Amino acid sequence: MTKEELIQAFEKCFGKGGEPAAVFSPGRVNLIGEHTDYNGGHVFPCALTIGTYFAARKRKDRLVRFFSGNYPQAGIVERSLDALQYEKSKGFTNYLMGMIWAYNERYGLMADTGMDIYLWGNIPSASGLSSSASVEVGMGKVLNDLFGYDISNQEIALTGQYSENNYNGVNCGIMDQFAIAMGKKDHAIFLDTATLEYEYAPIALSGMKIVIACTNKKRGLADSKYNERRSECETALSDLRKVVDIKALGELDEEAFEKYQAAIKSPVHLMRARHAVYENQRTIRAVELLRAGDVNAFGQLMNASHVSLRDDYEVTGIELDTLVEEAWKIDGVIGSRMTGAGFGGCTVSIVKDEAVDRFIDEVGKNYLSKIGYAADFYVVEIGDGTDDLK
Repeated sequence: MTKEELIQAFEKCFGKGGEPAAVFSPGRVNLIGEHTDYNGGHVFPCALTIGTYFAARKRKDRLVRFFSGNYPQAGIVERSLDALQYEKSKGFTNYLMGMIWAYNERYGLMADTGMDIYLWGNIPSASGLSSSASVEVGMGKVLNDLFGYDISNQEIALTGQYSENNYNGVNCGIMDQFAIAMGKKDHAIFLDTATLEYEYAPIALSGMKIVIACTNKKRGLADSKYNERRSECETALSDLRKVVDIKALGELDEEAFEKYQAAIKSPVHLMRARHAVYENQRTIRAVELLRAGDVNAFGQLMNASHVSLRDDYEVTGIELDTLVEEAWKIDGVIGSRMTGAGFGGCTVSIVKDEAVDRFIDEVGKNYLSKIGYAADFYVVEIGDGTDDLK
């Protein structure tokens, strides 16, 4: 969507009256390092060239009016700056109102007038590509633009996480918002979630593409199981801390984990902790391999990540497993794994250019045959983080 198209859509909805602020906020995909972010480990996400577009303009009253081009049947949804509390019936607007609330909670910055906000996104809904974080970070940028706030992109990311945790009630880590706010074209972000130290690592995929496959499964379980897994890891950490001085599972390498694992009482909690530790170490190795230009070895670590998420963390399910296992059969697939919280959502694969069409055709056909409904495929590029739309 161009800036001109976005403004036209805004004015069709809210009328003319001064040019609105225009913002693009990407989705993200995590190449490796899944369910490590809340365990004090490393992640390796990148921003995508698909995302959420915003046009916004101040009003003279206290009303905040939202219109989503993705849900036109909902019409204009009205909220008020005098009623910032979460309202389940107001759906997607809670992610936006949550940011207004969080700016006030964290910085004492309260919007002094209402707004008209139009948004439209091309991130598949409930795909695991972080449409909610895209909306949160984009809304932070909108607030900066309209009210002259000087909140950095990194702080916007932290505010998005704060809002999701405390306003929307999802106990997410920092990865999604950070990758979306801080993305850089043709680079992934090697982020230590314990310290927020990060560096950009170039992704040189010469002759290869990143292909996202969306299961199209309705993800009713994801949030509840996410919080359950997080709790299981916290219990495992509590057991381990009786025998080793650590603040997070991410502080252990494989050798230390093997040494102390007997302290974990529950076999299930042991599996969860093993994934968190080993996945973190895979992520650290993955970045070293990419720096050395060894994409094939990186692909093998992607495959191992999926096996661990399937067997030790148990967050895949038949849909994700089918997409990945069918991908592994295709000559020209460097690596394939689930990405995101799990229980539906998406896989991410690195595929040689000459195999992309066959990959989409054969994986799609076999998925439809086994699951009974179709997957969607997206050939994506790595883009920049949230910014004004040029």
